[in-house]
Amino acid sequence: MANEQTPEKEQSKIDIARHSLAHVMAAAVKQLYPTAKFGVGPVIENGFYYDFDIPEKIADTDLEKIEKAMRKIIDQNIAFKREELSIGEAIKLFEKESQHYKIELLQDIWHKGSTAVDAEPLAGELNFVIGGLRTLISLYHLRDFTDLCRGPHVETTGALRKVSFKLLKTAAAYWRGSSNNPQLQRIYAVAFEKQTELDAWVKLQEELAKRDHREIGKKLDLFSFHSVAPGAPFWHPNGMVVVKELENYWRAKHDAAGYSEISTPILVKKELWERSGHWEHYKEDMFVLEVENETYSLKPMNCPEATIVYSTSLLSYKDLPLRLSEIGRLHRNELSGTLGGLLRVRQITMDDAHIFCRADQILAEITGVMKLVKDFYKMMGFKPNFHLSTKPDKAMGDPALWKKAEEGLEAALKKNKLEYKVKPKDGAFYGPKIDIEIKDALGRSWQLATIQLDFQLPERFDLTYIDKDGSRQRPVMIHRAIFGSFERFIGIMLEHFEGNLPVWLAPVQAAIVPVSVTHKKFAANIAKNLKEAGVRVALFDSNDTVGKRIREAEMRRVPYVLVVGDKEVKAKSVAVRTHGSRDLKVVKAAKFVEKIAAEIEKRK
Repeated sequence: MANEQTPEKEQSKIDIARHSLAHVMAAAVKQLYPTAKFGVGPVIENGFYYDFDIPEKIADTDLEKIEKAMRKIIDQNIAFKREELSIGEAIKLFEKESQHYKIELLQDIWHKGSTAVDAEPLAGELNFVIGGLRTLISLYHLRDFTDLCRGPHVETTGALRKVSFKLLKTAAAYWRGSSNNPQLQRIYAVAFEKQTELDAWVKLQEELAKRDHREIGKKLDLFSFHSVAPGAPFWHPNGMVVVKELENYWRAKHDAAGYSEISTPILVKKELWERSGHWEHYKEDMFVLEVENETYSLKPMNCPEATIVYSTSLLSYKDLPLRLSEIGRLHRNELSGTLGGLLRVRQITMDDAHIFCRADQILAEITGVMKLVKDFYKMMGFKPNFHLSTKPDKAMGDPALWKKAEEGLEAALKKNKLEYKVKPKDGAFYGPKIDIEIKDALGRSWQLATIQLDFQLPERFDLTYIDKDGSRQRPVMIHRAIFGSFERFIGIMLEHFEGNLPVWLAPVQAAIVPVSVTHKKFAANIAKNLKEAGVRVALFDSNDTVGKRIREAEMRRVPYVLVVGDKEVKAKSVAVRTHGSRDLKVVKAAKFVEKIAAEIEKRK
C-alpha cells in the first residue's frame, strides 16, 4: 500500500504495477496542481486510488489531462528511488513540503512505537529505539515527488508502458475514513496487464450500469431515496408488493420449520447494549439519542432483545429448542460516503431468527438452518458457497467457549458434507459464524445468509433452563439470517435478474392490451378472472397505439402481455407475449388463467 508502513507481503506483478501507478498519478497531480497535499493511495481490487487535498475541484473532465501527464512520466523512464530515514528526518522532509497528512502518519507510527519501546528525542528529532537500533522509515522518490511507502515498485516508470490503465472518476473521501477529518478528493483508476483485460472490465461495467438496481427501481417505480432520510429507502406500492411477497414466503417456510415470530422495540436504553457488549464493541455504528436525561439507541441488532423474550419464561429442557423469528427494523450509523442504494443502507429490515437450544441439539439445529438456506436459494436459482469465519482480534468472552463454538460450526459443515473455506478472524465479536455466499448472473460474489453460534450472550444475560436432573443449565444461542436483509437482497436480486423478476414476485404479473375500444369489455372480463385467481393484473387500455402499450408493458418488465382483438374475442382466447420475446402464442383465456396461477403458486 502506498503511503503507510504496512506489513510486508508478497505482491503480484500487477499489484506492484498498480502500486507504482498510484505514485505516478500523484506525481502527475503535483505537476498540474503544485499546492496539492497528499493523503494515501493504496492498491484496491482491479486498480488503485489516491486522495488529494486540492483547493480547486477536480472534475471528471480533468482526468484526461492527469492521465496524459501520467503517460508522459511513464515515457520518460524515471527511476523509483528508495531512501531510508529516521522518523524525525522524514518529518522534517515533509515539513519543508508542507505535507501535513504525511507528517500525521509518521507521528502515529512514532507514537505507536513509543508505547511498546523506549522513545526518546535525539538531537531535536523524533526517533525511537528498538533494541538499541534506530528505526528507519522508507520513502520513494519519483523525481520531485516523494512518498512515505514500504514498496516495492517497478525499477523505472518505463516498465509501466505495457500496463493498460484508465482513470475512472473522482469522489469525496474523509481523511482516514472519519467524518471529523477534512474531506479530500479521491481519484479512482483501474489497471491490467493486457488491453484485452481492460476492455473486458469496461464491458462488464457497461453491463453493471444496465443492471444498476437504483435505475431499475426508478423504471419499475419500486422505491426512491431522498435527502431527508439518507440511507433509508421510500418503498412505493410496487416495491411493497415485492417486499410483502418475500415476507409471506419467509413466514410460510418458518412456520413450517417450527419458528415462532416475535417483534421487539426499536428504541432501547443503553443498559441493554452495555450488558450485551455492543456498547463497547459496536457503539460507533449506533444512533444514540438522549430522551428525558437518559441515553437510548436505535437498535442495530435484534439479538439482545431476543434474550429478553427468552428470559420471560422459566423453560425446561423439554421446551428447547426455542426458535424465535423476527422481521426487525434496525438502524446502523453508516458513513454517508459508503451508502449505495439498497446495497448499503442505514435503515435495515433484517430477516432474523434466534434459536435457543441445548448443546446436544446444536448439530440438528444448524442442519435445519442450512436446509432453509438451500431451499430459499434454490428457489432464486442461487448456488450457496460456505465459509467458516473464526474469532476476530477484537472479541469478547472466554477463548475456550470460542473454540467450542468454532468446533461446533465446523462439525455441522462436515456432517452435512459441505465444502467450505475458512475466513480467519472474520467472525462477529461475540461468536464465530458460517457465512454463505452466492454468485449472481455476472459472477459477482455476495455474502447473504449467516449462521452464528454464540455462547457469550447466554452468559451475559444469565439465561438458563431446567435440565432433567433439576439443575440450571445454559442454553446455546444460534443467530441466523437467510436473506441477510430485505433491502440488500432485493438490490442483488434486481441486478441479478436485470429487473425481470420471477412471476410470483413481479408487481404486475400480467398486462392486458385490448386492440381497440370494442375489445375492452372482453379484456376487462379476463382481468376479473385473473384477479379472482390471485393474479396481479393491469389493463393497458389507453388511447395510445397497441405497439406503444406493449412497449410500456415491456419497459415495466411485466412477465406476460395478453393482446386481445377480434380473433381472440371470437375464440375466447388471448395472444400471449412473454417478456423479452416477440412471439405471440394464442391460448384459451381460461387455460392461461390456470397456467399463470399454478406458476405463481409453485413460485417458479
